[in-house]
Amino acid sequence: MGLFTRKTVQALQQEAETDHSLKRALSALNLVMLGIGAIIGTGIFVLTGTVAAQNAGPAVVLSFIFAGVASVFAALCYAEFASLVPIAGSAYTYGYATLGELFAWIIGWDLILEYALGATTVSIGWSGYVVSFLDGIGIHIPAALQAAPGTLVHLANGTTATAAFNLPAVFIIAVITTLLVIGIKESANTNNVIVFIKLAVVVLFILLVTRFVNAHNWTPFIPANTGAREHFGFTGVMTGAGIVFFAYIGFDAVSTAAQETKNPARDMPIGIIGSLLICTVLYILVSAIATGAMSYTQLDVPDPIAVVADHVGLGWMSQLIKLGAIAGLSSVILVMLLGQSRVFYSMARDGLLPQFVNKVHPKFQTPYVTSIVTGVAVAIAAGFLTIREAASLVSIGTLLAFVIVSAGIIVLRRREPDLKRPFKTPVYWLTAPLGALSALYLMVSLPLRTWMRLIIWFVIGMVVYFGYGKAHSHTSLKERAAAAK
Repeated sequence: MGLFTRKTVQALQQEAETDHSLKRALSALNLVMLGIGAIIGTGIFVLTGTVAAQNAGPAVVLSFIFAGVASVFAALCYAEFASLVPIAGSAYTYGYATLGELFAWIIGWDLILEYALGATTVSIGWSGYVVSFLDGIGIHIPAALQAAPGTLVHLANGTTATAAFNLPAVFIIAVITTLLVIGIKESANTNNVIVFIKLAVVVLFILLVTRFVNAHNWTPFIPANTGAREHFGFTGVMTGAGIVFFAYIGFDAVSTAAQETKNPARDMPIGIIGSLLICTVLYILVSAIATGAMSYTQLDVPDPIAVVADHVGLGWMSQLIKLGAIAGLSSVILVMLLGQSRVFYSMARDGLLPQFVNKVHPKFQTPYVTSIVTGVAVAIAAGFLTIREAASLVSIGTLLAFVIVSAGIIVLRRREPDLKRPFKTPVYWLTAPLGALSALYLMVSLPLRTWMRLIIWFVIGMVVYFGYGKAHSHTSLKERAAAAK
């Protein structure tokens, strides 16, 4: 039926060599900065406190380590694929090369949950920080334009008002979409500046707050379980790992820029693994310092890092941390939107989506139609959804992609062992299964309602695939034409 038709690695490599529609302008440093830009954001500025208070206590450090280890296994698999098949599309393309068209579609559809809803979630968080920052300097956005419809907004005078539309979230999506249309190099340079600002804020927090750490705040390191599976104890730590996994989402977005990288065989592994390792170290340090400087029970707030700075007498850092959070979230949105537009571009190029989506701007050499379509859809969602509604599917969608990519490495190594691989996943027979199993374990740790929403999204995707994609697939059409001869 053509459901498992594959695109060979050789065909994909030839496509990468001959397709010059996208501009190759990114270096290894650009890729590392893109990865850091995508990873450091909501996780370090928000989840550190909420997971400590609700799930793991001071052992939130272990939650970050477990999630980081699961991500490293997957990152090594991504690095092999990205160096072997240097073309836009990330896990979607890798699935096409190893498991066939149906799996490729499932991953591509699944990545919408990661990139588009990820950008939606982060833009809503960006809006909250911007409103708070502007309030601190005397600039007040009307309450009706601060959040999703029906959201209660707490005003500075102690009263509340009901919001109707999240204008700041829509604004940042519009700005970043415009930047992505103008050019990949310009986008990367802007990201570099943003990443430098937020890294400076994070490092400053680590340097200044370390001296206020009191080991007494780490006792007990893993608080006793309260009777609920997700509330403390080892099960709470693992639930926390499933939640803070959201903090690591983004390193895989680096692989979507493979077709715009100067030397992907060398630079892709550096960008993927380098950015993940740097961010993992920073996450561990910040979570340890935050829970050591004050009791984890006081960290269930929207801005825990700023609260810690206030608690230890560094109140002047509060606005600075908010500025770092704004910068951090901005770069996450940029990389999420970049990743989503490149996945759509690859799917349209293969015929699984309408061809108008595949257009490249004649001057800027960017997939401007996919960038604009993605930007408009995300802006609408960001204007009307709450952060809880938008975030529920992001982690499980990414974990599923990790499972399929890890499995794909095993399949390709056995099917084509003699392929020239610029980067090889070390001890693949152990690393790849651990990547798949650890991602599956974190998926199981997530709530049942998240699984139900994933299933509904999957059913919608199957309707779209069998209603349009399968009939228009270029690979399937070639296969059927060859069979007819």
